[in-house]
Amino acid sequence: MAGTLHVELVSADQLLWSGEATSLLARTLEGDIGILPGHAPVMSLLADGVVEIDTEDNETWVAAVDSGFLSVAQDRVSILAESAEMSHDIDLERAKQELARVHAEGANDEEAAEEVRRLEARIRAVELASS
Repeated sequence: MAGTLHVELVSADQLLWSGEATSLLARTLEGDIGILPGHAPVMSLLADGVVEIDTEDNETWVAAVDSGFLSVAQDRVSILAESAEMSHDIDLERAKQELARVHAEGANDEEAAEEVRRLEARIRAVELASS
């Protein structure tokens, strides 16, 4: 694997992370996708989930993202999320409490299911970043 990827992780209101990476993992509506330098062009819809970015400096940046788009072309990766939060900015206890509240309410509608997916992604992001 030669080279790097230029990655930009953007939410609707801010640039969360930009830099050079050796690999990236994300969840799309079709399933999980791994991106390495030289990857074929891709345009895909993001699912609520976690994005992991491995840098040249052997760091891993983890973010929870809520729907959006993933674009790969010529070793440039753009992740455009409706909303996103870096793992180090997530309050784990608060996310767990909110998830417990949603489960306790027992709502079975699509809105509740969407909130559960988002909260689970935030919890997973923190847990991945701390492992």
